[in-house]
Amino acid sequence: MTAPFADRLTLRTRELGHPLCVGLDPHLDGLPSLFRRGSMAPGAKETADAVAEFGLAILDRLAGKVACVKPQMAFFEALGWRGIEALDRLLRAARERDLLVILDAKRGDIGSTAEGYAAASLREEAPLRADAMTVNPYLGRDSLEPFLAAAERSGAGLFVLVKTSNPGSGDLQDLPAAGQPVQGQVAAWLAEASPRLLGETGWSGLGAVVGATWPEQAREARERMPHNLFLVPGYGAQGAAPADAVAGLRAGPAGGLEGGIVSSSRGVLFPDGSDTTSAGDWERAIDRAVRRAAGELAHATSSSS
Repeated sequence: MTAPFADRLTLRTRELGHPLCVGLDPHLDGLPSLFRRGSMAPGAKETADAVAEFGLAILDRLAGKVACVKPQMAFFEALGWRGIEALDRLLRAARERDLLVILDAKRGDIGSTAEGYAAASLREEAPLRADAMTVNPYLGRDSLEPFLAAAERSGAGLFVLVKTSNPGSGDLQDLPAAGQPVQGQVAAWLAEASPRLLGETGWSGLGAVVGATWPEQAREARERMPHNLFLVPGYGAQGAAPADAVAGLRAGPAGGLEGGIVSSSRGVLFPDGSDTTSAGDWERAIDRAVRRAAGELAHATSSSS
């Protein structure tokens, strides 16, 4: 069995000194001129090739600079079977570059269907194997069990939706339920089950998705879940500041904040100056964006501790 995901992620972020995770969201209309091929129609072979080439080039720029990447399943599914093939190439390439992979699929179902989703991405022999994946808890605790069981066997991690970054998240997640919000009930489940994926670093790979756009609720979530890793969307293009993005992290043994990762997608993938036909100019634009995001988060985690 491989080392627990929580330890692999935590040790890597400690080494790098920042919690940046880059989302791989290949919006077709945002793909730089350097990578565009043919009509860019979703079902075309040239489109999937362009997405794969773009993703591989991004991974080359990220290797050694971030702990993990987070491919968003929807963008690859939208390209049909060729998109899944492109995703497979990127998953393998990320591992070759020593980048952890969180598959952002937000799966959630019951019984054999949940077993199938877990088999696809969390088991050692999974064809679309990832180090962790996002899951949806709203079918109940039993719907999480197949994912948890697979993660226990393979050393993978999970990030369960608790308080998401979108404006309408409160429609359900903030509703009262047995004396606390629904999100509080989910957090209580995760805290209770956290020992099942606990690593030697003291962090659990049974993680929670907690949006940077709700910093006060992130702090409350940390009180409820002292050992669960957080995956924090909403930083960068969605408007959350670095200090808000790290609000749910806590002090680690080295003095800085740890206990999660902060995701940025569009801010790193499509920064100013990246829509060019010059490979050199594109590389410099991506490198600047990575340095800026990593630097902002490193400063936030050190100054807030």
